[in-house]
Amino acid sequence: MVASTRASFHSPTLAQRIAPLLRGFDWPLILLLLALAGIGLVAMYSAGFDHGTRFVDHGRNMLLAAGILFVVAQVPPQRLMALAVPLYAVGVGLLVAVALFGITKKGAQRWINIGVVVQPSELMKIAMPLLLAWWFQKREGQLRALDFVVAGLLLALPVGLIMKQPDLGTSLLVMAAGMAVIFFAGLPWKLVVPPVLLGAVGIALVVWFEPQLCADGVRWPVLHSYQQQRICTLLDPTRDPLGKGFHIIQGMIAIGSGGLWGKGFMAGTQTHLEFIPERTTDFIFAAFSEEFGLVGNLTLIVCFLLLVWRALAIAAQAGTLFERLMASAVAMIFFAYAFVNMGMVSGLLPVVGVPLPFISYGGTAMTTLGLALGVLMSVARAQHQPTEGGVQ
Repeated sequence: MVASTRASFHSPTLAQRIAPLLRGFDWPLILLLLALAGIGLVAMYSAGFDHGTRFVDHGRNMLLAAGILFVVAQVPPQRLMALAVPLYAVGVGLLVAVALFGITKKGAQRWINIGVVVQPSELMKIAMPLLLAWWFQKREGQLRALDFVVAGLLLALPVGLIMKQPDLGTSLLVMAAGMAVIFFAGLPWKLVVPPVLLGAVGIALVVWFEPQLCADGVRWPVLHSYQQQRICTLLDPTRDPLGKGFHIIQGMIAIGSGGLWGKGFMAGTQTHLEFIPERTTDFIFAAFSEEFGLVGNLTLIVCFLLLVWRALAIAAQAGTLFERLMASAVAMIFFAYAFVNMGMVSGLLPVVGVPLPFISYGGTAMTTLGLALGVLMSVARAQHQPTEGGVQ
């Protein structure tokens, strides 16, 4: 009887069992994620309450992402580094398979059936920065110009395959994550400034010569015809207000009509009269802007900026180059997602089909974000558990 009582007394409670799994979690980051998740659920209910099961599915996707974050956070960064080469190899192999015998939907060949239908380009959003972080970690202290060239080639391969599908939005996100790793690895400014200046001059020339470049019958090299149309529509949406320019025009009307405080929860006319296309996915920012106005937009933007800042703060405190580069890449992933989505909905960037993290509906994108945040949390935990983070 005494032995039984003693065994019961020493048996750990559920809280005691869970506590080690939560040790080292970055709670400022968790609070920011909860704030964005709350905003996302409010926005999705308003925009999609009459859109089938979108709201319920959105909540389910968030719980799935949270589960992935929790599981990945338990894996020390050194073990994640060991997965870099296999994940990259599998991702590139699947992209090649997509190019050869992938599934085509709406004119794009982006999926493949491997028992279940998957979109391999989503995997590369994490596999690409993971590989580049591994590459630079192996060469820490002995970096040469050739190492940056090899990194550029490793990045160009999947980006080229994704653009061929074609999927400009995902290719931009993969490129942004990869370029963040290359930049933070120590890419010299003399190699950064010339391409940036060249890009700025190119954009200025396209804007200046828009009437000639976008005239009927003019074809641009490299870009697909639909990509050319998106750029021309961005420069002048009134060229086709009921066709290609409809999305941009309606998005700008919704954002402008929200004013300072917005029209109120579930009171957006552009949204609920269905003038806004894809109001629960790519263009949900327009619906959110209409109902919550400038104040709501600033709140959302500040939350994203704080999330990026927190990721960079975790990167700054990381113990190894690999951890710093991966945390920086996650910061860039979230910045690129938010910047591109808000820019395209506002008429500042071409419409490329990039969701707004936590706000837009989409299970695949939410899973990818959960994986990225799990990697970031793993880096944060390693700072408090150096012995666990250094397991080989």
